[in-house]
Amino acid sequence: MPIPRTMVSNEVYLLPLNDDGSPQVPGEYIYIAPKSKDPVTIRFAIEGTSSICRHGSLWVNIPEQGVKFQRDKFREFKLVPDFNRTLEISIPIHEAGAYAFYTTFAELPELADHLAKAQTNGSAKEVKTKKTPLYYIDVAPRLTLDGRPLPLPAVSVFSIISKFMGRYPTDWERHLRGISGRGYNMIHFTPLQVRGASNSPYSLYDQLGWDPVCFPAGEKDVQKMVESLEKNHSLLSMTDIVLNHTAHNSVWLEEHPEAGYNLTTAPWLESAYLLDTTLLELGTRLKELGLPTEIKSNDDLVKIMDAIKTEVIAKIRLWEYYALNVDRDADDAVEAWANGGSKFPDDSVSPDKLRSMTTKEQAEFIIKYGLTNMDYLGERYRRRVDPGVAAAILSSIYGRFEGNSGQGADRAAARVKIVEILDIVNVPFYKEYDAEIAEILQQLFNRIKYVRLDEHGPKHGPISAESPLIESYFTRLPNNERTAKHKKEDLVLVNNGWVWGGNAMVDNAGPQSRVYLRREVIVWGDCTKLRYGKGPEDSPFLWDYMTKYARLLAKYFAGFRIDNCHSTPLHVAEHILDEARRVRPDLYVVAELFTGSEEIDYVFVKRLGISALIREAMQAWSTGELSRLVHRHGGRPIGSFEVDEIQGADSAARNGDVTPVQSPNGDEEFLYTREIIRRIRQVSVQALFMDCTHDNEVPAQKRDARDTLPNAALVSMCSSATGSVMGYDEIYPRLVDLVSETRLYTSESSKSAVRIGKGKGGIGGVKKLLNQIHTLMGMDGYDETHIHHEDQYITVHRVHPGSRKGYFLIAHTAFPGYGNGNGAFNAVHLKGTKARHLGSWMLEVDSSKEATEEVLKDGKFLRGLPSRVVDLPGIRMEVKGDETIISVRDRFPPGSIALFETWIPAAEHSSGLDTFVTSGAKAAMEDLDLVDLNFLLYKCEPEERDASGGEHGTYEIPGHGKIVYAGLQGWWSVLKGIIARNDLAHPLCQHLREGQWALDYIVGRLERASKQDIYARLAKPAQWLRERFDAIRVIPSFLLPRYFGLVLRTAYMAAFDRGIALMGDDVRNGQWFLQSLAMVSAQQTGFVKSASLYPNRLVPSLAAGLPHFAVEWARCWGRDVFISLRGLYLGTGRYDEAKEHILAFASVLKHGMVPNLLGSGNTPRYNARDSVWFFLQCIQDYTKLVPGGIDILKAKLKRRFLPYDDTWFPADDKRAYSKESTVAEVIYEVFARHAAGMKFREANAGPGLDMQMTDEGFNIEIKVDWENGFIFGGNQHNCGTWMDKMGESTRAGSKGVPGTPRDGAAVEIIGLLYSNLKWASELREKGELPQGSVKKDDGSEVSFKEWAGLIKSNFEHCFYVPVSKEEDSKYDINPKVVNRRGIYKDLYRSGKEYEDYQLRCNFPIAMTVAPDLFEQTHAMHALCLADSVLRGPTGMATLDPSDMNYRPYYHNSEDSEDFATSKGRNYHQGPEWLWPTGFFLRALLKFDLMRRAESDHEGRTEAFQQVTRRLMGCKEAIQSSDWAGLTELTQKGGAYCADSSPTQAWSAGCLIDLYMDAAEEQAKHDKQQQETSTQTNDKKIELPVR
Repeated sequence: MPIPRTMVSNEVYLLPLNDDGSPQVPGEYIYIAPKSKDPVTIRFAIEGTSSICRHGSLWVNIPEQGVKFQRDKFREFKLVPDFNRTLEISIPIHEAGAYAFYTTFAELPELADHLAKAQTNGSAKEVKTKKTPLYYIDVAPRLTLDGRPLPLPAVSVFSIISKFMGRYPTDWERHLRGISGRGYNMIHFTPLQVRGASNSPYSLYDQLGWDPVCFPAGEKDVQKMVESLEKNHSLLSMTDIVLNHTAHNSVWLEEHPEAGYNLTTAPWLESAYLLDTTLLELGTRLKELGLPTEIKSNDDLVKIMDAIKTEVIAKIRLWEYYALNVDRDADDAVEAWANGGSKFPDDSVSPDKLRSMTTKEQAEFIIKYGLTNMDYLGERYRRRVDPGVAAAILSSIYGRFEGNSGQGADRAAARVKIVEILDIVNVPFYKEYDAEIAEILQQLFNRIKYVRLDEHGPKHGPISAESPLIESYFTRLPNNERTAKHKKEDLVLVNNGWVWGGNAMVDNAGPQSRVYLRREVIVWGDCTKLRYGKGPEDSPFLWDYMTKYARLLAKYFAGFRIDNCHSTPLHVAEHILDEARRVRPDLYVVAELFTGSEEIDYVFVKRLGISALIREAMQAWSTGELSRLVHRHGGRPIGSFEVDEIQGADSAARNGDVTPVQSPNGDEEFLYTREIIRRIRQVSVQALFMDCTHDNEVPAQKRDARDTLPNAALVSMCSSATGSVMGYDEIYPRLVDLVSETRLYTSESSKSAVRIGKGKGGIGGVKKLLNQIHTLMGMDGYDETHIHHEDQYITVHRVHPGSRKGYFLIAHTAFPGYGNGNGAFNAVHLKGTKARHLGSWMLEVDSSKEATEEVLKDGKFLRGLPSRVVDLPGIRMEVKGDETIISVRDRFPPGSIALFETWIPAAEHSSGLDTFVTSGAKAAMEDLDLVDLNFLLYKCEPEERDASGGEHGTYEIPGHGKIVYAGLQGWWSVLKGIIARNDLAHPLCQHLREGQWALDYIVGRLERASKQDIYARLAKPAQWLRERFDAIRVIPSFLLPRYFGLVLRTAYMAAFDRGIALMGDDVRNGQWFLQSLAMVSAQQTGFVKSASLYPNRLVPSLAAGLPHFAVEWARCWGRDVFISLRGLYLGTGRYDEAKEHILAFASVLKHGMVPNLLGSGNTPRYNARDSVWFFLQCIQDYTKLVPGGIDILKAKLKRRFLPYDDTWFPADDKRAYSKESTVAEVIYEVFARHAAGMKFREANAGPGLDMQMTDEGFNIEIKVDWENGFIFGGNQHNCGTWMDKMGESTRAGSKGVPGTPRDGAAVEIIGLLYSNLKWASELREKGELPQGSVKKDDGSEVSFKEWAGLIKSNFEHCFYVPVSKEEDSKYDINPKVVNRRGIYKDLYRSGKEYEDYQLRCNFPIAMTVAPDLFEQTHAMHALCLADSVLRGPTGMATLDPSDMNYRPYYHNSEDSEDFATSKGRNYHQGPEWLWPTGFFLRALLKFDLMRRAESDHEGRTEAFQQVTRRLMGCKEAIQSSDWAGLTELTQKGGAYCADSSPTQAWSAGCLIDLYMDAAEEQAKHDKQQQETSTQTNDKKIELPVR
């Protein structure tokens, strides 16, 4: 009997890297929460010729399975460049933790016209690589409880101060039972170790010993307790780890004082210690000095402050720590001068200059070059002047010392001078001292005032030995046998503390900080700060000791709370957590982090792999602020879009692998593995959201005791880990003082079993229900929430994104002044939702002064205020149609909550709905062709109007505007941003919530189209969409945006994938950018009734661009079609469409030209001199790239006009289509007509044909100069190349004056002519053309080969402008007109000579099609020049910015008096066009590869990478384009141009050309390498064998 096949899902997280190696994740916080216990895979995706692929490697410290994690041990993955694909590196991650990666690569050199010598021969050279910063991947721990996974948002923590728990096990078990009974699933213990003298849980005496009062049997008791927690109480456990300090009386400090900051390990603290000691001494002398010993007023404090100035500050001479010892340094300087020891720093001034300086300037010289020991304050007069530098001043002024009896200055004079200078040097040091003293005095005043005088302060009373004047910053270790071996400086250790607004990245006791001197530390006198140094070698004992401590804790506890994480050195915390995770890989790590900067918070979280940051609801000062906190931690909004891109059923087969495995009973079973691919999305740092912590005041102090219940309920509804503290549920009246308190906990919940609902002695019964619901929601993935704040109320509705089941809370908060009324609360309308009332409760608390005092006077136990939770019949529920209306009754005072279970009847099977709406799309699209997809995905407004007889256009979204396409791309362009941002407030989402018109539009459009024969195949997608939309129409309207997004994305992706599947292998297997460009082919090709290729037959036609060139006469341009065709059709495998367009335009050949405007063959216009040459180039490419493509030459076509006859007649004339030619005959006719020369006037010339052109412009003349073989044409009144803008402004006087006539011989036409002549010659030699020569205008014949040879022999001479004037004689140039050298002319012999010499972006076209016309070094120089001068972020400037005619901003609507720009006459005089970028990059790649040896792999890779780098702007442009294409042109620097066609066929097509060239070059290179390898192997075989 066959065993059923098993499905195994492998979670893959896709992580694309940017060109600089950084992750494509906003904020660079990469957080992965595995969905199962199986390993997850991180898949790095890197574009094949990204900059980081140049000698590139990806380095990760993710270990292989079974290998120990070592943070500094990285594995290398080589990045092998490949221009045509994306590199993918998949790495499984088996355990939780903070992993890191970086890349190394050799920076791409600047593009240069000359290679380094080593590069030209491919020889090896040393490669200098660059390392990127470290980036982190945090993988969340997988917690389990009772054998089941416990997702982190399901965690409910209960925090206890261990010393108040009583004895273990009796007292402990009672409390633990009560904690578990309230539904908590994790307990947090403050430190359980032996405490120090202060008895504070956070001042640990012995980190490796357990509290003997709680655990008499030590570690055994701890082990038993932890086991009991999990087995008997279903509680995981977490404890604090304290790394920053130890108890000031820890015995091991006496053995190892180097573990702290003492005056030996931290000499910079000497001045702070001196100040501290003297202040303490002053406190003992107050009576003796006649000063008050008890501060009762500000006057008393002022008297003591005056004494501090005179008795402390003045007497300890603190300035000596800041200033120079002028006498000492002056003596040293004079001595150095006398001994010839002057020293002039390398980058300083000359002796003459130094001598001429003023004394102040000489002091500044010393400050800049001569000060030493400036790194920190140390001993007195640590700062010094370098004697040699000071002596340099003396030698500059006085010359060499010649003795006191010599002619020069003596020592005394020199000393006077240097003292004068050093006194000035000291001025800023004294200013520094003055500022610090002012700060010290201010800090002392504020602190003494707070602890002695302020109402809200502790009011310490009289100053005495027990209550000194100041809190000492230092621990002074005792003198005993253990400390006798140490120096006295070793025994002074700085205490730990915290600093307001301190920088978490700076060590407060380190050399760069003076907070201890400035008295800015709020010190913990019982805690000595620990000094780890830079690594274990700096403090071996401490590192070893604290590592043992961490491993001991990890042995027993599931989680750590890092105490004072912000003060913990990062490298220390990394080491400690790494060691702890070796013991417990799935360690849950939370931290209190008060860095004051979200950016620095992220640094700690990323590097340490912190699971959650502790956040607290009691920090809120109002209902509004509490609502904000709940909103922040509540989860995603209800109806959020699905942002994980999961490979669903449609693509499972594509990604599935079948693997035979052995089943448990020995049979062979087949595992079917499926990849679930998720994109890593931007997330906030996870929170452990506490209703209250042990550090902060309880509601009875800070708000109103009644707020205990609503505050707790709101926290429990959040989609994060949550927590509470012992005493909160019990309603303790005060924050428990964890240092001085000695009483023990009591709790009603510890006395008997906790029952859900009402009860006395706190909120335990309701808390149990809240915790159970929180855990259920967290485990099942209820992560969508709606939070609403209304006056004193907050409502929270949290639901499951699949089942749509949820829980709804109404909380009436209790802040001071709220009274006992209901407050203002409007009825809640839950649309499409049913609800079940789980209960309503209010909290009653006696918080009177008498009750509080009664509770506080209990000397043995900590007790809560008298309280009870009572049931509240205060809710009214009504059902009206499909909605539930909830309102509060008369009695719902502050401190009340109501809780409901909710569900949506229409979505009861919505988990199946998700599957249904996201499946089947692939099958629905499988019969479509690319023209069907043009309708399904695209159709801009004019096209849609054309297709519907003007009845329908694109859809208009209220508040947003019309979508750009009627098809799915139009919707997706809007939706993709909405989904990425989860922007539920977008006008589209609001529109969908208001009605289902969008659904009707989409389906109706397709159903109408499918009834036409040309679109019959659209019936299946129409049916698929109708079925999916019908399924979601019944769900509540607030969910419709989400499901609409799911359906649209599924349909769009399936259609897009179908389009790619219909294209060639290079596209199917190519990078995303190539695929995006390829889909422009589908976007621009479709049926358009008003713009077929033929007058009497409807076939798909290629648009020049959308929406400006979409329909009628404006759609099909001969020039645009044949510039675009190679990329959009041949590069995508659309050979039939390519052939159809070639034949259609061949059929309308006239004057030896194809029309510029096709007009469906009805009204073709022949005013483009260049179109026919692009046309021939495409036929040439077709014959070479298409299998059997040569056969197109024999294809027959009916001629719209008579061959070799310029007579024009309408399409319905009997002569139209009466003659037939082959393509080969058409090709020959083109050459024949041009060779003989042509002179004609455009048919139908006049304003009806072109209302802007003057009469002379309609006259066309084309001829060949047989001196050089170049074709000349055009005149100053027309513009016959692609730069075809005609002046239109009467106001500016430019009407009829072309912006760029480009008459004469245009460089690109000559390149295309040469390319096609060479090809024609080859065809003739193969017998594919009827003749091999044509007649010139004089009747003589010239062969194609001769004509091509004539061009080649003259091209460089006529077009090149040499770099050096000395070479001018070799070329046909007029030096007087040259503007820029080292270029190729744009024109030859034009009507205005200076236009010949303009640098434009046309010469790379000639380079691409006819590289052998160009001298390689000249070509490379010209390309480098164009790269720096013409290339913009996406396009190529159409004119040199240094040209007087350069006008880079195009505004077609401008009607000014500016002759150059009015009515957009500067269309081609500077704006940056995108299609020439393709030709430029093709030429750059071609010539860059030419100059490199085949064996120079590195150099060849560099050539590809230079091109890749220059594609960045285009990649960004197509990603951000609503039109899913590349624009026609931009303004200067890539700036947006409103008059540009937003998606242009040739802009995309010419970049596909580039990818085609790259693939061809790579294939050619691979073939040569293979042949070389084969020859080598053959030679080896021929060697004689002995």
